[in-house]
Amino acid sequence: VKFFFISLLLFKPVGLVCEHLKFIGLFVNRLDSVESVLPYEYTAFDFCQAEGKKRPSENLGQVLFGERIEPSPYRVCSDRGCLVVCTFKWLYLRKLQCHYVIYRIVDNMPVTWCYDVEDGQRFCNPGFPIGCYITEDGRPKDACVINSEFHEKDTFYIFNHVDIKIYYHVVENEALGARLVAAKLEPKSYKHTHADNPDCSGVPMDISNKASGEVKIAYTYSVTFQEEKSIRWASRWDYILESMPHTHIQWFSIMNSLVIVLFLSGMVAMIMLRTLHKDIARYNQMDSTEDAQEEFGWKLVHGDIFRPPRKGMLLSVFLGSGTQILIMTFVTLFFACLGFLSPANRGALMTCAVVLWVLLGTPAGYVAARFYKSFGGEKWKTNVLLTSFLCPGIVFADFFIMNLILWGEGSSAAIPFGTLVAILALWFCISVPLTFIGAYFGFKKNAIEHPVRTNQIPRQIPEQSFYTKPLPGIIMGGILPFGCIFIQLFFILNSIWSHQMYYMFGFLFLVFIILVITCSEATILLCYFHLCAEDYHWQWRSFLTSGFTAVYFLIYAIHYFFSKLQITGTASTILYFGYTMIMVLIFFLFTGTIGFFACFWFVTKIYSVVKVD
Repeated sequence: VKFFFISLLLFKPVGLVCEHLKFIGLFVNRLDSVESVLPYEYTAFDFCQAEGKKRPSENLGQVLFGERIEPSPYRVCSDRGCLVVCTFKWLYLRKLQCHYVIYRIVDNMPVTWCYDVEDGQRFCNPGFPIGCYITEDGRPKDACVINSEFHEKDTFYIFNHVDIKIYYHVVENEALGARLVAAKLEPKSYKHTHADNPDCSGVPMDISNKASGEVKIAYTYSVTFQEEKSIRWASRWDYILESMPHTHIQWFSIMNSLVIVLFLSGMVAMIMLRTLHKDIARYNQMDSTEDAQEEFGWKLVHGDIFRPPRKGMLLSVFLGSGTQILIMTFVTLFFACLGFLSPANRGALMTCAVVLWVLLGTPAGYVAARFYKSFGGEKWKTNVLLTSFLCPGIVFADFFIMNLILWGEGSSAAIPFGTLVAILALWFCISVPLTFIGAYFGFKKNAIEHPVRTNQIPRQIPEQSFYTKPLPGIIMGGILPFGCIFIQLFFILNSIWSHQMYYMFGFLFLVFIILVITCSEATILLCYFHLCAEDYHWQWRSFLTSGFTAVYFLIYAIHYFFSKLQITGTASTILYFGYTMIMVLIFFLFTGTIGFFACFWFVTKIYSVVKVD
């Protein structure tokens, strides 16, 4: 907890200058735009810069997300009015620059711009735009709607002044101490008549779109301190988070998901308690009678149910990687729910996920080896190498290509060479050895024992109806799990691409549990129908049934791109779909693994309670 000793601010004499006081550090972050996936560093746009100040170090998660925190020349220490930061000559202000948003940080909190929206609500945005634009037909774009003085057609208006307001409360049990509980600003535009001695009044700073040559711009700011006793230190982020819209939709999403889960649970319970129970009782009664009739239904395929699937090597590798992602997701969301990965800990969520993925190589190798051995595989070296390099290699190759594009565009999101080497070192020096260790123990153990023996000659599968054919079943199986998550998916995509803050990890963890249950129940339900139709190829089908949810994820991401985003440019479009494909692959392995394990447990359970000669 950081304390700011600002007692002099409470009893400051008139004319006290900032140099004699301890000032609060105001930092700047990257610049984002709603029309581009390419963030840039603060220094890339030639803004007023702090000379000789030390730049804070970022953690792995911040670097991967493209955050670049730098010191600023703003000195925040006492009430100050209309001070010049710097004056410089800028070449023609490109239209692209006016769509970028600046992020500033005080005491690890975003300096927010709060403004009124519809229905009397107040929205706090953790950034403010560089400027705005009035179109040729007089239509204000972006932030130009906040001021009626922005009316000149085909003109840019530059926000070259900010009113910074710092809220604090005095700590009662600390002598002459105070804590910062909020930081807000209001961007304004002034065409300063005298740049060396501005008065922060007058007409807005406008630049015609047809202008050429150099433009002299003076950047100014003012600071106000205000005591706020109602905001506690522990809840100082609430005014930002509570202003986020659509919180009520989260409850609607949860209720919608719970209805789907209850529906599926009822269907599965009906099968397990009534249909399946009657089947087992009938099969066992037939075996106890002398004149046993011919077997039928799902018992008929007991001699083929555990027959090794085709491409068992690939399936076992997918299961190993999916297990790694499943455990990583669960632990990360659990820590996030406890508050360890809140927005106050910048980059902590991504850092935790990457470190957990690296350390979970052992269960990935173990699961892949165990199932590959149960499938009758003998090429254990190939199996462990594919587990270590196939799925991570695809993700890294995609990530590296996207990084090359970012390097070429000069974006701050480009991963530095040193960080790239560090990621490779984590992969090759930690994750790969742990995967080999897990595979060693997996192959050392005996193969998984099945409750029934497998016949030497495979049984011929009868002609299937349309609904029990593989493709229709797989397509139908992903609809219900996707229905449980698509609303939550909207907020996640908004956080990633629309630069909104995501903090509802409690909702996300609950949806994660619902997704696991829904994938499991939908896969079990379809697996039972296929077994009753005497189709015993359940291994790949169970994986693909729930894994097909990722295809709906991809379709939704495409719809989101065209309907919600304003992204323009070839590079930004390639980056969006490149990163989306990484998320789709991870989600495919995650959901597919859930479906396989659920179906494996179901099949093992029902065939272990049936008497088979």
